[in-house]
Amino acid sequence: MFDDRSPIYRQIAERIKADVLNETLKADEQVMSTNQYAAFYRINPATAAKAFQQLVDEGVLYKKRGIGMFISPDARDMLRARRKETFFGEVVDPMVAEARAIGIPLGDVINRIEELEGQ
Repeated sequence: MFDDRSPIYRQIAERIKADVLNETLKADEQVMSTNQYAAFYRINPATAAKAFQQLVDEGVLYKKRGIGMFISPDARDMLRARRKETFFGEVVDPMVAEARAIGIPLGDVINRIEELEGQ
């Protein structure tokens, strides 16, 4: 499950975010405890705890004292909004700049996108 490209705690956080986005994990659903997660994936519990804390800090998870961690009610919408911003900033804006630089009319870009959408 884990690779060497980024720290394990980040990979855990990204996996949970992906599960929220694709609705494998739903709003107010309880997630495994850090100890369960650590045991299941054979990682240090502190690593799992760091990932979970990051998700709490980002608003993806919330804690119920004495019960566990749960998916925040608005986590999916929040993650989708963040991904949309990232998509425009990292994909669309540079694409538009490149199209302008090489003289492609934006109408042609839009037509191409619409063609691809129909496939």
